[in-house]
Amino acid sequence: MHIDFHDNTNSVDSDYIDLIHRLMQFTAKKEGISNQAEVSVSFVDNKEIQELNRNYRQINQPTDVISFALEESVEGELNVIGDDLPLALGDIVISIDRAKEQASDYNHTLDRELGFLAVHGFLHLLGYDHMNEEEEKEMFQKQDEILGEFNLER
Repeated sequence: MHIDFHDNTNSVDSDYIDLIHRLMQFTAKKEGISNQAEVSVSFVDNKEIQELNRNYRQINQPTDVISFALEESVEGELNVIGDDLPLALGDIVISIDRAKEQASDYNHTLDRELGFLAVHGFLHLLGYDHMNEEEEKEMFQKQDEILGEFNLER
C-alpha cells in the first residue's frame, strides 16, 4: 500500500511517520487491502482540523482525526473505478495538537495515541463506523486487536 504523508505542522518526527507507516501496512495486510491501494495522511494543528470539522461535519471545534473516504458510493453515482486503477482509499487528517493533549490526558505515549488515531482513521476509510452501539463495538474491538497485535497497547 502506498501512503503519502504530509506534515503541515513541520513538527512530526520521522520516527512517528515510520511507526504510522508500519502500523497502517500491518492493518492493511490484516484487512486484506491490495498492495496497490493508496492513502494520504496529513498532520495538522487544531486550527486547521477545526476548519475541516466545521466545513465538513458542521461541528465548530477541533477534533483528533477526520477521514475522507474516496471509495464510498453514493446513491445514483456512476461507478468509474476500474480494475486497472490503484485503489484510492482516501485521506486521514490527524491533529498533532490533540494527539499530544490526549496522550497526556490518557497517560500513554504519543506513539500509542498517534497509532490509535491512524488506525481509527484508516478503519473509517475501510467502511467501519461507530454511529450506533453495535458498529462502535465492532470498530473499537478491531482497533484494540490491531494495536495489541502490533504491541501498541495502552
